[in-house]
This record gives sequence, structure tokens and C-alpha cells, in this order.
Amino acid sequence: MSLPKPDPQLRQLICKGADALSLSLTDFQADHLIRYVELLAKWNKAYNLTAIRDPKDMVSRHIIDSLSIVPDITGDNILDVGSGPGLPGIVLAIMFPDKKITTLDSNGKKTRFMTQSKMELKLDNLTVVNSRVESFEVEHLFDAITSRAFSSLRDMVEGTKQLLSPSGVYLAMKGLYPEEELKNLMDSCDTELVGTKPLNVPGTEGDRHLVILRNRH
Repeated sequence: MSLPKPDPQLRQLICKGADALSLSLTDFQADHLIRYVELLAKWNKAYNLTAIRDPKDMVSRHIIDSLSIVPDITGDNILDVGSGPGLPGIVLAIMFPDKKITTLDSNGKKTRFMTQSKMELKLDNLTVVNSRVESFEVEHLFDAITSRAFSSLRDMVEGTKQLLSPSGVYLAMKGLYPEEELKNLMDSCDTELVGTKPLNVPGTEGDRHLVILRNRH
């Protein structure tokens, strides 16, 4: 069964935002991103998954923001920690159908929403896990660990270092350049900074940065 016909206004906003990021979306990707926004808006009325209510604002604040790290995704096995309603994890699962994406969150209503989204969007490459990060055990380590709404860089690294492959990277999305967080991290953890880059997210006010880290060996 095909997806319902997507909202043309949302399609225009998503495609315009992707173009500004120099990303080319297939019809499959655009349709699924729109349907995900529609699901998020619907569930949000009852479950308060995000403070953003307007689907158009969800596009810029959530979808385009999540798309901004697509060029930096490496490896085939990705973990999105503290995924909330699936940001950026579900967006990445839509963009990379050949990669395995795992979304991890301890909030039951958010993982129920992600599970419903996985089913309705037929995202066979997505695994949704309802667990605290310290209780999460895996058979295979991850090539990259993303976070968008996790706490500090130090908490992210210390909480997930046992889950990252030796050659893997952390991709942490932050607002203002996290100078103090980086200093605290380098002073206390066996981690090195690979690089940072500003994320220019169309339609979003305020600074956005991506911090790329790896474990020292």
C-alpha cells in the first residue's frame, strides 16, 4: 500500500531546505520526510513529543536541521543516542536506506512513536530501542554515534564509548560553539577532536555546530 499523497506545501519547504544544503532528494526521500512530519504533528497533539507544534516549523527546526549532518555520516551501522521522536535518527534512516540505523531513547512514549513511524514508513533499516544508554548492550559496535539533544559532550562520550568501534566517530550536534564542553571533555576523557563545523540550517535562527570526535587508542 502506498503512502497518502504528501502535503505539497511541506514538500516545497523540505525540497527548498535540502537544496540550500546542496542535497538532492529522491521522491521516496521527500515523500517519507513529509509523512514523518505529518506523523510527528499528529502524535504531538496527544503525546507532547516536541515543543514545536506547527508542521512547517517542524520542517526547518527538525527535518532540515537533521539533514544538515547527512554529508558527515560515515559507516554502515549508526546509533542515534537520545533520539527523542527520531531526530536525527529517523531522518537518517530515510536518507540512507542501505545503512542500519538504531535509535535509542529511554522515554517510552517517544520510542512508541518511533516504532509506529518505522511501521508506517516501512523503514526496515531502522531499529528502535527503549533503554537508558548505560543499560544498552550490543553484539556489534557502531561506526558512528550521533546526538542532537543529548546532554554534554562529556556525558555523551562517557556514556557511549563502549558502543563505538575503534575507527568510529561521534557526531554531536550543538547550538553555540561548545568551547567549555570541549575543554572539560579533553581534560577528562581519552578522546580527541577530529573537527568542528558550523551548520548553516535554512530557516533556523541561532548558531548550530557539529562536533566530530573519536576515542584515542
